[in-house]
Amino acid sequence: MNALRKHNGLHVSERSANLTNVNETIHAVLNLDCLHLLKRIPSGSVQLIVCDPPYNINLAAWDNFGNYIEWASQWLHESERVLSETGSIAIFGGLQYQREAGTGDLLQIIHHLRSNSRMLLMNLVIWHYPNGMGAHRFFSNRHEEIALFGKTNKYFFDLDAVRIPFDSATKATYLRDKRLRPDSIEKGKNPTNVWTVNRLNANSVERVGHPTQKPAEVIRRLVRALSYRGSTVLDFFAGSGVTTKVCIEEARNSIVSDTSGDLMDYLSRLIPQIRVDSLPFKILNESELAAHPLFVDERNQNGTR
Repeated sequence: MNALRKHNGLHVSERSANLTNVNETIHAVLNLDCLHLLKRIPSGSVQLIVCDPPYNINLAAWDNFGNYIEWASQWLHESERVLSETGSIAIFGGLQYQREAGTGDLLQIIHHLRSNSRMLLMNLVIWHYPNGMGAHRFFSNRHEEIALFGKTNKYFFDLDAVRIPFDSATKATYLRDKRLRPDSIEKGKNPTNVWTVNRLNANSVERVGHPTQKPAEVIRRLVRALSYRGSTVLDFFAGSGVTTKVCIEEARNSIVSDTSGDLMDYLSRLIPQIRVDSLPFKILNESELAAHPLFVDERNQNGTR
C-alpha cells in the first residue's frame, strides 16, 4: 500500500469501489430475525456487516442459546454469502469468565470462521474503555474485542478516513525528519488496533435505553474504514439503531434489523442527534424494502423491473 501511494496508485479494492456522487441515503429499519433477513439479501451485495451478536450470558431472553456456535454458524455462513468481494464483517465479542452461562465466546466464532470459511482475519481490534464497574474477585475488565474478517484479500480499507491528527509539537518534530513524507504527516497516524473509547455511562447524551448500546465513535471508525460513500452497511443485531445513525452521517445506505420491537423507538431518540450537515435520508419499513438501493441494483443488474 505504501508503494502504491508513493506512485499515486490505487489498491484493487479502491479501483472496484463505486465512488459515485451521493445525494441521499436510504435506510431500512426492520423487525426480523437475522436469518430471515439474510436469506432475502442478494449474494455479493453488502459492503460491510456490523455485527454485535448476543453473547449468551443470559442478559435477556434474546441472550440465551443451548448451542451457541450451531446458531451462530448459520448467520456466519449467510454473512459470507451476502458480502461483496471487497466487503468485510466486524464482529463484536469478548471472552466469558468463570461461571457465565453458555458458550458465546468470540474465540469460538473466530475458530469456526478460520475452520469453515474462506474469509480472512484482517485484524483483532481491542476496544479499551477506561470506565466501568470495579471487581473484587478478579482484575476489572476494561476491554472488548472486535474481529474483522474480509471476504477476500481485496477487502476495502480506507486508512486515511480514520487517521488521528498529530498534535502541533509532534507534527513539527516529524516534519524536520527528512526521511518522513510530509503528506503522510499531515494526514495523521494510524489509530492502531487498540482503540480507547469510553463506554456509554448512564448520563451519556447518546444513550437511548438499550442495555448494550455501543458508542457511535466505535461504529463510525468501522464504517469509515471498511465502507465507502453510497455503499450498503448491514446490521442484523441492530439493538439501539446506532449503526443507522452513523450511516446517515457518513453517507452510507443501511439495512438494520432486530427481533426486538423497540428498535424503531430507540432510533427515534437517536435521529434528533444526527449531525445537521448530513445528507437527506429516507427510512424504509419492511413493506418498502424493495425500494432500497441494494435491491434496486440487483434488479437493474438482472435486467428486470
